[in-house]
Amino acid sequence: MYYSFVIPVYNRPDEIDELLESLSHQLYTKPYEIVVVEDGSTITCEDVVKKYANVLNISYHFKSNSGPGDSRNYGMKVAKGNYFLILDSDCIIPSNYLNEVDLFLESNYVDCFGGPDNAHDSFSDVQKAINQTMTSFLTTGGIRGGSEKLGKFQPRSFNMGISRKAFEASGGFGKIHPGEDPDLSIRLWNLGFKTALIPNAYVFHKRRIDWEKFYKQVNKFGKARPILNQRYPEYSKITYWFPSLFFLGFLVSIIALIFGFQWFFMCYILYFLVLFIESFIQTKSLKISFLTIIATFIQFYGYGAGFLLSNYLLHVKKLKPETAMPEMFFK
Repeated sequence: MYYSFVIPVYNRPDEIDELLESLSHQLYTKPYEIVVVEDGSTITCEDVVKKYANVLNISYHFKSNSGPGDSRNYGMKVAKGNYFLILDSDCIIPSNYLNEVDLFLESNYVDCFGGPDNAHDSFSDVQKAINQTMTSFLTTGGIRGGSEKLGKFQPRSFNMGISRKAFEASGGFGKIHPGEDPDLSIRLWNLGFKTALIPNAYVFHKRRIDWEKFYKQVNKFGKARPILNQRYPEYSKITYWFPSLFFLGFLVSIIALIFGFQWFFMCYILYFLVLFIESFIQTKSLKISFLTIIATFIQFYGYGAGFLLSNYLLHVKKLKPETAMPEMFFK
């Protein structure tokens, strides 16, 4: 197997520096390559890539801005490997990553896989809290945290592998963003390809560094899901409504509390207490555990609000996704 790392980057030279530094410490001894695709950045990382030219088998490609999905497709077209490893630029890669991938694929080959994400020691407390929220089985992040119990696994493009055969058959990522990774997974299933989780092939994923950026991210996630449900109704699940119902229920609990009915609100207090305890067990930090509650509230509110708005625009106003939410699509 010849692996090609494909990394799109947009105005993030510092992040790509950290990522390439981590890749320079891979314990995997067979040849592989790294393909960096600059997606029309005004602050380029070309000099950063040059710094690693004598350490890594790396190539740099500049193209006009067309979004991460199209940039990944571009990278896979110019790559030489027969298996592509897709990473986001805001990741740090453990030294045993490629060994874990290769070991799994040799014994349990699939044409597409995904791996979990973790928080690195160098991350800020907010980043660690966001990671805890996005991976906890108590939130919507159980799949990302390493569980495959909720059905077919949908790899996420921050840490994803796909064979050349599957890429060529599917055409790669579509124009929707975010949501391009589950969209690709479903199309691969419909073509007969299998996906899988590689639990030990984790990365340290920085995600967003402040609450405002995190809200915008999860809000777009919420908007994307009804679009995907409309495209692929056979893969729609009632669980996708949970964040919206959670937030609406919280509002109802506040109103009920004003009128003297406390039990509904107390259910939410109990939930956040359990979430706090789980976070403390995982992180050993009272501060991060408290911040995890804030992150979870933002996640449910942001995702739930986006999900409800998207459903309203698609199913009540009967608008086409591209017309209703043009910010969700790259041309």
